[in-house]
Amino acid sequence: MIRKKIAAVVGTAMLAGLGIAATATPANAAWSDCSSGALCAYLSDNGAGDPGEVFGDNSNLLQYHKFDNAESVYNNGNNCNVRIHDGLNYTGDSFVLPRGARVSNLDGFRNGDFADDLASNNWCV
Repeated sequence: MIRKKIAAVVGTAMLAGLGIAATATPANAAWSDCSSGALCAYLSDNGAGDPGEVFGDNSNLLQYHKFDNAESVYNNGNNCNVRIHDGLNYTGDSFVLPRGARVSNLDGFRNGDFADDLASNNWCV
């Protein structure tokens, strides 16, 4: 009888522990997950999710899903500002993102011109 009660208590505790573990969610990625020296684009506002990263000048960022569909962007460059264009090959509208700066919501930035449309970038401008 005592063994059955102990087994029931242990089994209940184990199931409760498994239930807690099954419902725990991993921490969201953040701005800090952007590698040093990178320009990072995120599919969600405020740098949520895993970043898409590029280094150096890029004439076609639209080939990268996270830049083609970006909702936020972060310049984690080592020593330069970066110019971001909404056209391929450094054309169209552009803005300079200072080193260490971020745009948390591209839909609300510059009339949404750059939301889902980070097309090219060049560094040290």
